[in-house]
Amino acid sequence: MAERAAALLPKGGVVNLGIGIPTLVANYIPEDAAIVLHSENGLLGMGPFPTEDEVDPFVINAGKQTVTIRDGGATFDSGLSFAMIRGGHVDAAVLGAMQVSERGDLANWMVPGKKVAGIGGAMDLATGAKMVIAVMTHRDRAGRSKLVEACTLPLTAARCVDRVVTDLGLFTVDRDEGGFRAEELAPGVTMDEVRAATSGRLVA
Repeated sequence: MAERAAALLPKGGVVNLGIGIPTLVANYIPEDAAIVLHSENGLLGMGPFPTEDEVDPFVINAGKQTVTIRDGGATFDSGLSFAMIRGGHVDAAVLGAMQVSERGDLANWMVPGKKVAGIGGAMDLATGAKMVIAVMTHRDRAGRSKLVEACTLPLTAARCVDRVVTDLGLFTVDRDEGGFRAEELAPGVTMDEVRAATSGRLVA
């Protein structure tokens, strides 16, 4: 999933990676893509995860994981970081999700039955990034579809998701038709499996 999402990123773009599966996208970005990774806690030019010798406890991403800074990278306060997001300077955001609706609504901050600290920066990224890619399993642990007609969990943002990458395939949110358009299926997956696993509308 992370590898497929990486191939969707715009070359030379500023990209924000959310916590969870999206952080793995960094492992699949080719050097010649010239992508600059952004972290909303105040880092532009984020590098890969450090080796034991490179660990600096003061250099972390938004998920509180230690990271590195590439040559030419910069750190700054979160106020400036969010000004970048809200000003439309982030070309793509790759976010995890609990649910995506057929209109492109995103629910990704509240885990049912668990205490959460709050919505964090996801709301700003979902509305401020030029392109939003949701990366998630197609079904939850109970086997319920996460590509839904309408989100039942609290929304992060409305009509913001452009593409969805799941373990079953790559889908585009077609706002004109109101549904999910299957662009690619994962190896060995059939369209019948996708239909059975998707409660939201699939469009041809």
